[in-house]
Amino acid sequence: MSRNGPVALTFHAAFVTFMVAPIAIVCLVAFTPEGFLSIPTTEWSLRWFRAIARYPEFVEAFWSSLILGAASSVVAIALSVPAALAVSRHRFRGRDAVTALFLSPLMIPHVVLGIAFLRFFTQVGIGGTFTGLLLAHVVIVFPFALRLVLASAVGLDRALENAAISLGADGFTVFRRITLPLILPGVASGWMLAFIQSFDEVTMTVFIATPGASTLPVRMFLYIQDNIDPLVASVSAVVIAITIVFMLLLDRLYGLDRLLSGKGTD
Repeated sequence: MSRNGPVALTFHAAFVTFMVAPIAIVCLVAFTPEGFLSIPTTEWSLRWFRAIARYPEFVEAFWSSLILGAASSVVAIALSVPAALAVSRHRFRGRDAVTALFLSPLMIPHVVLGIAFLRFFTQVGIGGTFTGLLLAHVVIVFPFALRLVLASAVGLDRALENAAISLGADGFTVFRRITLPLILPGVASGWMLAFIQSFDEVTMTVFIATPGASTLPVRMFLYIQDNIDPLVASVSAVVIAITIVFMLLLDRLYGLDRLLSGKGTD
């Protein structure tokens, strides 16, 4: 069994430090007792965590982001499964063009998407509504969900499905008992990635969000335009803590290493 040498270990340590340092600094700033951005050195305080309660718009925006991320991810996965199965199993005219169309939101700047959605939703009468926000998020997270579901569907062994059909199972039973469990790692990881992308999206959302339908990243972006204090850092620290707890629960319930490696059905 080979071991990493000192150069590789040094590189890995530097890389992990580079990735974790901004998150750690934000969390440290959240505990400052000062009214400005600073890292506490001698005194720690929960002042800015308590201050979150004085700004209910952050709490409302958090729940809106949570609901929006979950709903858009579910819709994206519901569309990704049949699309991935169709693309991976069948050879038809325009197959590559259809795949490129499905993945095209990845290539379009979110600023352009935001302006386009703003104009379109205004014309059809759903501008500034949660429905419009949901449709826009489904469009931008669909490629992320599709890529992971497609990766699971490509390596699917059709012999298992054919065996079930030969034993008298109908199409829905085959999908529910054979196909879906086999692609479940891709479905679960696709949902997770789509949810993260939706929850964190701000560039496109800032064009179509309204005070009545706003997400947490947009609310934080608008807040820091007029205020320079650690409140946003405390909100970020809470979100980071919730994310860590969610990942730990997911690891305990399913096994995060198997989920990400696509071996959940072994």
